[in-house]
Amino acid sequence: MKKKLLVVITGPTAVGKTALSIELAKKFESEIISCDSRQFFKEMAIGTAVPSPEELAEVKHHYIQHISLEENYSPGDFETDCLSLLEDVFKKKDICFLVGGSGLYIDAVCKGFDIMPDIPAAIRIAINEEYAEKGIEFLQKELLRIDPIYAEKVDMNNPRRLLRAIEVYRTSGETLTHFQNQNTAEERDFEVLKVAITRDRDKLYDRINLRVDLMLQEGLLEEVKSLVNFQSKQSLQTVGYQELFSFLKDEIDYTEAVRLIKRNTRRYAKRQLTWIRRDGNFSSFTPDQQKDIEKLIQNKLESLA
Repeated sequence: MKKKLLVVITGPTAVGKTALSIELAKKFESEIISCDSRQFFKEMAIGTAVPSPEELAEVKHHYIQHISLEENYSPGDFETDCLSLLEDVFKKKDICFLVGGSGLYIDAVCKGFDIMPDIPAAIRIAINEEYAEKGIEFLQKELLRIDPIYAEKVDMNNPRRLLRAIEVYRTSGETLTHFQNQNTAEERDFEVLKVAITRDRDKLYDRINLRVDLMLQEGLLEEVKSLVNFQSKQSLQTVGYQELFSFLKDEIDYTEAVRLIKRNTRRYAKRQLTWIRRDGNFSSFTPDQQKDIEKLIQNKLESLA
């Protein structure tokens, strides 16, 4: 039986994944599954740069603003949902596109996660007490010590992610990276083709800075104000939101908040690029190499025929 093809399109934030993936999906008459974990949430439109209504109308998209911040949604949940969706998509199409910059969610679909160990309450309480006493820098240093690979791809300003990784290690003696690497892509009943979109660093940083300015013009601060009651949620422990929460609490002024958003977004882009390099299975292209990407995909499809 002919295998189906999942094409992963990733790259650093603001590189131009959305526009390119829409053109590719149109070319191959397919659909797009978003794997930008922040775009899942209905309440986070501006700060996550969701595709415009016009872009969404061009190609069928899945998993964009489909849940609320009031719901818990893990990479494991996404894996289950996405595999079910792909089964349906592949009944009518030979190819589907998985697009976004959230490495954990890409891994969830392409490789899957092994069953994580149950965390004893005593370990969870102890780590949370250490965090309360010593702050997030303690968590960052501990994660760098025990699991430097995961530290390079996770949001190091997200305490819940750091706590989870440390809990797993102290419970099992194995790193979170170990558990995430247990399953392999060969266990999937579809082939995976990985494409990374890149740009010159200075041009990428210019695009990041411009995107932040445009988000602020579009009302990012008002969006953040509307989410104050949700600010402890894991999904909001992220760039663009945390800095403006600090501004609203008078911890920093507005100019500093904007500077930090731009700086932290650039740092996030660096972590995304590091994850891509570590994966080792991505073919890299610039956004203007669409024809070359199309040829790569077509060749892969023909090899599966």
